[in-house]
Amino acid sequence: MKTAELVFIPAPGMGHLVPTVEVAKQLVDRHEQLSITVLIMILPLETNIPSYTKSLSSDYSSRITLLPLSQPETSVTMSSFNAINFFEYISSYKGRVKDAVSETSFSSSNSVKLAGFVIDMFCTAMIDVANEFGIPSYVFYTSSAAMLGLQLHFQSLSIECSPKVHNYVEPESEVLISTYMNPVPVKCLPGIILVNDESSTMFVNHARRFRETKGIMVNTFTELESHALKALSDDEKIPPIYPVGPILNLENGNEDHNQEYDAIMKWLDEKPNSSVVFLCFGSKGSFEEDQVKEIANALESSGYHFLWSLRRPPPKDKLQFPSEFENPEEVLPEGFFQRTKGRGKVIGWAPQLAILSHPSVGGFVSHCGWNSTLESVRSGVPIATWPLYAEQQSNAFQLVKDLGMAVEIKMDYREDFNTRNPPLVKAEEIEDGIRKLMDSENKIRAKVTEMKDKSRAALLEGGSSYVALGHFVETVMKN
Repeated sequence: MKTAELVFIPAPGMGHLVPTVEVAKQLVDRHEQLSITVLIMILPLETNIPSYTKSLSSDYSSRITLLPLSQPETSVTMSSFNAINFFEYISSYKGRVKDAVSETSFSSSNSVKLAGFVIDMFCTAMIDVANEFGIPSYVFYTSSAAMLGLQLHFQSLSIECSPKVHNYVEPESEVLISTYMNPVPVKCLPGIILVNDESSTMFVNHARRFRETKGIMVNTFTELESHALKALSDDEKIPPIYPVGPILNLENGNEDHNQEYDAIMKWLDEKPNSSVVFLCFGSKGSFEEDQVKEIANALESSGYHFLWSLRRPPPKDKLQFPSEFENPEEVLPEGFFQRTKGRGKVIGWAPQLAILSHPSVGGFVSHCGWNSTLESVRSGVPIATWPLYAEQQSNAFQLVKDLGMAVEIKMDYREDFNTRNPPLVKAEEIEDGIRKLMDSENKIRAKVTEMKDKSRAALLEGGSSYVALGHFVETVMKN
């Protein structure tokens, strides 16, 4: 008989929903009297959620409930990748969340107690709803511990100096942040910190509200981010930190893509161990034709086997994800396929974790999203950094400079979703990064292999993340 219920509220989007469901699975495994309801907000352009929820194992259906929320009537439009609109869109769901919680069985059951809200890092508006119910709030932070420290750092500055975050930074300067071992160049800060509008203030206000919660679960593990986690735990003004990662969907949805999946795996099976460089830039990652040609020229000149997830950019005036090319030859150099036949393969959709886990893959050219970073660590595959947006520049800096687990193609590359007109990265620079990445003598390879083993051990009984998750469960059940 379940006695405690947690309500999880992930931010809209698969990159937040999937880790939420995965950590929910681990929590119900750890306590037989705990159940979880996940309230799902849906972006207008998000189409994968129904198929994802159907694919989940029925083993958890009795104690994990996924509840899609109807879109609220609101004047907020998601007509562009605009942080202000995104945060306001989430806030507009407060009424839907309150109604959903009020209508669930535990709200009126004597045998089931509502134990708390676990909110996504972008859903701090829902703390207000938790307060109305008189229950505690916790955060599930789906990025790194270092990034959490960065966000809290700028929130502290906003109290001391001014609400205008962008006033604190000069373009060529560096910032001392306790969760990073090295000073962080301003050009590697998240774009939302640097913009001269309300979104930067909204971003740091999330951190202000983190401080109101009873604890913060972070999708990381102690062995990977020991410096950052110590800095956070040493600050008495920050709630207790629970590093519970790496939280990953190890199934990765392969069952939905049998034909493509089988073709990719068959191609990889034919290649020597650690010989393939894999290029993939996330669900929103794409490049214009001139940049695609530079990447192609670099791959051709490098001589390495390559597997390249190449996506068509959405129209500049549309809020859409990148799509598949019907004929990728239209954007590639003439004769590229003929000259790289047998050595390279260009694909659209990519089963990323399955590819990274394949023994033939020896390097990963990545946008450095945190989920992708954790997947590469778990697979023991080093990264060449090419960030695009969000906090990816800070992730790239941490991987290259603080952790010594990646090589740099770029750390400060930045794609503006409104103009998509970043400087061109030339083929020579890309090729140089790939050669360093695939060098078997590169010292980063040994570090990544060591961290692979530690990432898996962290989740096993007695491991650092296993223990941290247990402490979180104890806290919830006591409250």
